[in-house]
Amino acid sequence: MIEKLTAQDIMLKDVIVSNPQDLVAAAKLKMIRSNIGAVPIVDGEKLVGLITHRDVLLAGSEASGLKVEDLMTKKLITVTKDTNIKDISKIMAETGFQRIPVLENGNLIGLITQSCIIKAVANVLD
Repeated sequence: MIEKLTAQDIMLKDVIVSNPQDLVAAAKLKMIRSNIGAVPIVDGEKLVGLITHRDVLLAGSEASGLKVEDLMTKKLITVTKDTNIKDISKIMAETGFQRIPVLENGNLIGLITQSCIIKAVANVLD
């Protein structure tokens, strides 16, 4: 039953991250090489922001010399590993966010993307 699925059941666990002090160009390269649209930004284990490919594109040529912390989104909506799929889907639908970080004690433990939701639904329908 899909209603019983939680963030822990559907999240990506091996999340590619960047550091606030990294250059935007390095974060962009990670996204391109990994074929992903965003990179969570962590300071140690603590989530401090998120940078998307769109953020980099909108910054234009000025982005190349910036640090990630200069461009990242700092106000994020996050969930815990016990948040159910219905609540996660509602957050995505209401905010338009395509990625929701999963935290435990402020530490990043996973990431939920729209693809995670779609895969979960597809698996239940199989």
